[in-house]
Amino acid sequence: MSAIPQISPSDLADRLGTSDSPLQLIDVREPEEVAIVSLPGFTVLPLSQFEQWSGQISQRFDPQVETLVLCHHGVRSGQMCHWLQTQGFSNVKNIAGGIDAYAIAIAPSLRRY
Repeated sequence: MSAIPQISPSDLADRLGTSDSPLQLIDVREPEEVAIVSLPGFTVLPLSQFEQWSGQISQRFDPQVETLVLCHHGVRSGQMCHWLQTQGFSNVKNIAGGIDAYAIAIAPSLRRY
């Protein structure tokens, strides 16, 4: 198992603020978590619903395009990144610390839970 590359909350904020290259954004949190706080542009694919969306992952997302994965603290998104790598995704990054770290470092107005 290769190490999963990470992207920091500040790098994420920079990438979201510029559109110089295509990005695929995936949030693996549960719907009730997303209802509390979310970031625009993320496709929500709850890990608990893996069976429902996993079969279409290569049709919904381009395995060659940079893909950033978000969860609450970075654990579930790390699992998702590893799985995406096994599906042939070559440019996957885990958002270090998840949405919680993003709220602390970048957007203190975001709700935390």
